[in-house]
Amino acid sequence: MKIQFLSSSLATTLEVGKKLGSYSEPGDVICLGGELGSGKTTLAQAIAEGAGVDQRQYVNSPTFAVLHEYGGRIPIYHMDFYRLGSSEDVLALGLDEYLCGDGLALIEWFERAEDVLPESVLVVHLSFVNTNSRAISLHSSDYRWQKIIGELKTTLNLS
Repeated sequence: MKIQFLSSSLATTLEVGKKLGSYSEPGDVICLGGELGSGKTTLAQAIAEGAGVDQRQYVNSPTFAVLHEYGGRIPIYHMDFYRLGSSEDVLALGLDEYLCGDGLALIEWFERAEDVLPESVLVVHLSFVNTNSRAISLHSSDYRWQKIIGELKTTLNLS
């Protein structure tokens, strides 16, 4: 299942992220795609909040650290593959151990290592429209994520 919609405000984008975080379970992987400045880290912050990370704990981009861990209702493993060259780098750093583990893996620039990702991922792609608006698509081949996408579409009135 795939849905695409226009988020015309930061509030809407944050609401989508918080809902995704609230639905997340241990072992989930959410892949965040989009060009620089499209809002991947902002969405990751909202997902982390929805998964119970204390708002006082600042969730920032792990571009240089590659991985940041946060405690919440479930552990959050926020990864950024931007500086990695390939799947081999992900494996060499042991980052694959955080996939399908005891927490939620959030991966920015996941495209650099798609072949090491599990099949049951949710892909969220953000495209810059203007200062306040983003085109967002959500898709997954996993039945559970498809059900969640359908619920988001209904509860948040996404079209």
